[in-house]
Amino acid sequence: MADVHAGGSPGDDRYRASILVVDDDPRITTLLMAALSKDGYAVTVVNESRKVVSMDLSSVDLILCDVMMPHMDGFALLAAIRERVSCPIIFLTAKTDEDSAVLAYGLGADDYIRKPFGIAELRAKVRARLSQGSRRGRPLLHFGSLDMDLQARQIRVDGHNANLTDAEYRICALLAEHPGRAYAPMQIWEACLAAEDDPAADDADSDATASVRVHLSNARRKLKALGVDPIRTIWSVGYQWVA
Repeated sequence: MADVHAGGSPGDDRYRASILVVDDDPRITTLLMAALSKDGYAVTVVNESRKVVSMDLSSVDLILCDVMMPHMDGFALLAAIRERVSCPIIFLTAKTDEDSAVLAYGLGADDYIRKPFGIAELRAKVRARLSQGSRRGRPLLHFGSLDMDLQARQIRVDGHNANLTDAEYRICALLAEHPGRAYAPMQIWEACLAAEDDPAADDADSDATASVRVHLSNARRKLKALGVDPIRTIWSVGYQWVA
């Protein structure tokens, strides 16, 4: 199917909001096109996820992306484009397991809607994400004296760089972008470290958990040296960021 475009009238105050829909199911894309166009958004539909990698995404304000797609699934697509897009990304998926949601958030997704979904719910989430603006416009997370720069991928405390490694930063970013939520060590590993770690097959869970603990221990040591300790250990559960 060819890529499809639609938009609202120029008189609509949401006319400039551009939404990219990526899904291989024409029934879903037809439904989304009708609902979002009616709301006045400019909608582009792409049925082949691999095409998105070579697209100019600089003018896209929000991406709705399916997870289960042939050739390149939504997780792989997000990993390929996240560094060059600042707009919110919402996953649409039939997957119901929590680990899939954790992986999506770890890769940089902003929200996760399970199929079958109600159009009212989807439209509300689209409005909410668009009203918050892009990450380019709000690149900092503030926690008292601690600032997390999402573009520079740095954490500073009272202006002093914590000098975290990339792995330490990714783990902290996952926790900080979802404060108060507890993550198990394996969830953190899958979201932040799986692409670079290769634990032995005969004891993969143990090695992955140990890797997470080492990175977290190093990150906490560096942050404590600057006078903050935002990561809490929840015994028998995992770790959470304390806002």
